[in-house]
Amino acid sequence: MDTEWAREELANFIQLTALHRPADPPGVVTYTTRLANRGTSRDIVESAHVVEQILDRVLPNWRAEVPDDRNKSVNRWYQHREAAQRADVALRRAAEIHERLGDNAPLISAATMHPWVWEGARALWQSGHYREAVTAAARKVNAEAQNKLARRDLSETKLFQSAFSQNAAKAGEPRLRLGVDDGGDTFRSVNRGAMAFAEGCFAGIRNPNSHEDGLPELPENEALEQLAAFSVLARWIDRATVETA
Repeated sequence: MDTEWAREELANFIQLTALHRPADPPGVVTYTTRLANRGTSRDIVESAHVVEQILDRVLPNWRAEVPDDRNKSVNRWYQHREAAQRADVALRRAAEIHERLGDNAPLISAATMHPWVWEGARALWQSGHYREAVTAAARKVNAEAQNKLARRDLSETKLFQSAFSQNAAKAGEPRLRLGVDDGGDTFRSVNRGAMAFAEGCFAGIRNPNSHEDGLPELPENEALEQLAAFSVLARWIDRATVETA
């Protein structure tokens, strides 16, 4: 992310949405407590389009975490404005916060995961529905694999058991191949591992999330780990070549 640019966009939005008492027309004195945003509605809406995307990257759950009811009758952009202020602090003091509060371990962002995963999860994730977001990402990965293999007769675990099978491709049963089949142990190991990993993702993550009623909401960090697993699988599928009969 271009941090300097992002902070400039946030600062501009904060300035546009600041409240002030409009000046009286020449020769007219009014007695009112009415306040208005400094920017025009058009300028604020245009700025908000960019700022929302910055907020989605810096504070992915801002819509759920930042209150949207306090003072909204006074300033309709209250939630956006507070979120922009928080995001600016996060960008400005990121290095300091990481140094002071943690061991400066590397961070992972859902927005940097494979596009299939984040596109599938984004809307639910931003509303705080983490378990459903992971399920949506799993469905997206499954659908993209079906598209790549041109198969609709199988899905999820059975699809990947067939796709990464060590057997040669057959009519109607194409395979996904990671690397060049040189007959060596590495090629067989990588593709066998991809099959097992896919089975684990769908049997161990997707199925419980989708089929067990009454499960509590996933903590955000656990959901992020599950998204990361599907991101690894998505990259393998995307990178693999299709072997046909």
